[in-house]
Amino acid sequence: MRAQDEADIVACIPSLRRYARGLTSDRERADDLVQDTLERAWGRFALWQRRGEVRAWMFGIMHNLFIDRLRTQRSAPEQSAGDELAESPARATQSDRLEVRDLDRALQRLPPEQRAVLLLVGVEEMSYQQVAGVLGVPMGTVMSRLSRARERLRAELEGREVTCKLQSVK
Repeated sequence: MRAQDEADIVACIPSLRRYARGLTSDRERADDLVQDTLERAWGRFALWQRRGEVRAWMFGIMHNLFIDRLRTQRSAPEQSAGDELAESPARATQSDRLEVRDLDRALQRLPPEQRAVLLLVGVEEMSYQQVAGVLGVPMGTVMSRLSRARERLRAELEGREVTCKLQSVK
């Protein structure tokens, strides 16, 4: 592996940590996810075909690892009620901390596929096309998931019922 390739992978670490923290809402699980992503990327770097940027490839690896873990958890018996969330970093005021906590809880209630799209577009500032490549879905799917995620998050934060706007077309 070239030195530039190593530098490109290392440069992704802060973004990977942010994304992992948003997916898991737990510092230890997020660190484990980043570590596993880095190990897999380093070990399989020769398989990367350089058809895009290494950052998108790394996020794709992380996303697949996260989904694999979700599937494993669903088949395993539940260990906790899931109401406990990790503490958020200290904020400037009490109300800021409460708002961040509420946002984190609302994010965790989103379906994983919607949460992933929302974090990649909103936090990591990826284009729709990049997100589509990371998740392996069409760009239209990215846009619809993002729209549904934003609406559901808005409804959660406003304390109103989430309504489904899908219509049956014959």
